[in-house]
Amino acid sequence: MPVLSARGLSKAYGPQTLLSDASITIVRGERVGLLGVNGTGKSTLLRILAGKEPADTGTIDRRRDATVIFLEQEPVLDPDKTPREIVEEGLADWKAATSRYAELTHLIAGSPSEELVREQSLVGERIEQLGGWARSHIASDMLGKLGVLDVDRPVGTMSGGERRRVALAHVLVARPTLAVLDEPTNHLDADTIDWLETYLKTEHTGAVLLVTHDRYVLDTVCDRILELDRGALQSYRGGYSDFLEEKAERLAHEERVEQNRMNFVRRERVWLMRQPKARSTKQKARIDRAETAIALVPQRPPDAIDLVGLERGAADLGRSILDIEGLGVTLAGRELVSNFDIHLVVGDRIGVVGPNGAGKTSLLRVVTGELAPTKGRVVLGQRTKVALFDQGRAELEDDWSILDNVAEREGASRTGAGVVTFGKETMELRSYLELFLFDGAKQRQSVGSLSGGERARVALAKILKGGANLLLLDEPTNDLDVATLSSLEELLTTWPGCVIAVSHDRYFLDRVATSIVAFEGAGSLVRYPGGYTSYVSRRRAQVDVATARAAPRAAPRAAAAAPSAAPDAPPPAKPLTYGERIELDKMMDVIAAAEARVIELEGELSDPGRYATKRLDGKAMAEALAAAQTEVSRLVERWENLESRRGAKK
Repeated sequence: MPVLSARGLSKAYGPQTLLSDASITIVRGERVGLLGVNGTGKSTLLRILAGKEPADTGTIDRRRDATVIFLEQEPVLDPDKTPREIVEEGLADWKAATSRYAELTHLIAGSPSEELVREQSLVGERIEQLGGWARSHIASDMLGKLGVLDVDRPVGTMSGGERRRVALAHVLVARPTLAVLDEPTNHLDADTIDWLETYLKTEHTGAVLLVTHDRYVLDTVCDRILELDRGALQSYRGGYSDFLEEKAERLAHEERVEQNRMNFVRRERVWLMRQPKARSTKQKARIDRAETAIALVPQRPPDAIDLVGLERGAADLGRSILDIEGLGVTLAGRELVSNFDIHLVVGDRIGVVGPNGAGKTSLLRVVTGELAPTKGRVVLGQRTKVALFDQGRAELEDDWSILDNVAEREGASRTGAGVVTFGKETMELRSYLELFLFDGAKQRQSVGSLSGGERARVALAKILKGGANLLLLDEPTNDLDVATLSSLEELLTTWPGCVIAVSHDRYFLDRVATSIVAFEGAGSLVRYPGGYTSYVSRRRAQVDVATARAAPRAAPRAAAAAPSAAPDAPPPAKPLTYGERIELDKMMDVIAAAEARVIELEGELSDPGRYATKRLDGKAMAEALAAAQTEVSRLVERWENLESRRGAKK
């Protein structure tokens, strides 16, 4: 049964057309993901469907009893209300229904009637639809799940990320018939995103329409993917992986159709040039078909950002890049980092994970020198050049144009934009911005009028032109579309310098990171080789081992009366041989190479263009990927064994 149906939607802002005869139907309980390049109108479409903004043309039909709630990227909340009060507003329908049920119960007890009993039954069904009878404590529970612990502090004193989590809790508690979510994973840590995945898939009873860059969420949650492309919507069944495969097949089909059209046009042009003296009716029909085919304008594939080659702009590194020794960071009396050591080598790409508020951004601020450490030292190499990609995009001037921001001087668009240098090559700044999908007219637009994804592309263009060789990326995936993310991932995997990326995007970390630094509480930071999936599996294995060691062992019944004997001590760890010490010293590089092979194979399998341009043996590729992942696991186990024996004495 359709919850919402929209037909013939169109929307334009000046010369830019965002929607053109777009149609969409969402049925009850369906989970739909919406994809599209930044700036194509995804958020605008969500606002139109949620009734927050009118379309220029078209109709939208909603089921009579359907409730639609919209989570905006920048939600507007009453600054004087507390998170608890705002989230409890989502329980208004439930509270009204339970109050009416109690009132009907009282009336029936005094003067029963068939009409009252019928209404009571209907109200009882409504309460079940809204989540059941025991929902009085759900507001606090939901806020806790999303990491909002101070539930009685006015939201006006909270950060933008905290306000977004409060707004998300309000939507989830309300259990609308259709939840429209614009980037719900922004400002959530990886563990919370994992919980949200499960909740949307198994517990949320209504339909969901969401825009997200998190490809694992799209794969886990969605039953269908919609792609907004040049104003029209294309539907694909299944999650993100299915979308990639189906889109590759569609692109290949379109290429074959266009090739057949061109072959037909060539044949008909030759025939037309013969200029036969007599024109029969059949010949005139053939002429009409030929002219129609010649006049047909093929659909142009959407522009895609391509950052390949920009790695040439990174400055050469010296032998010393970044050394952190005994680092301690304390803020407002709270210890964020305690006795942390790390030494970067060329090719290191560190993913930083941890709960919100753990200190991930503070760690980057210490590296840039913006924040002084409490103890320890941070030493940058003489040839190390640092660039910070700030998650708040605070380095951008909203009143300046795109070109002025990237040129880092106001009026550059009028007085001359200058050039960008990549190694020994130079490129005009205007041409450089076209790589980020900003054409000449767009480059003069003020940054304050851009979408979140477009602002992120401007910030990315700004830091990559500076010749930095150590990139510090604070939540780089926020607001970026999937195509831009894929291109950024390709750039970072070939980056000749080093990268430290704070990110909650598990897919991004699996493709980019050579190791993970995890905030594990009480100031403890631990480094794990490999990407995010490897980190999670090792953490789980450690928890399982710790649980097994802590569990009491039951003594056999037959030995109950026997005198207790001291338990056997574990055998002493075998010290490393000379060859094993050499193997351990090289193990991180070996693991990184094996991880890179996994990333390469995953890229092959997830790239629609490869399916469209050549035939791939999908089964053989999948087997090769499984073998590569097994090899990574084997190497990690070997590294853990050697590392555990490093300090063993003979």
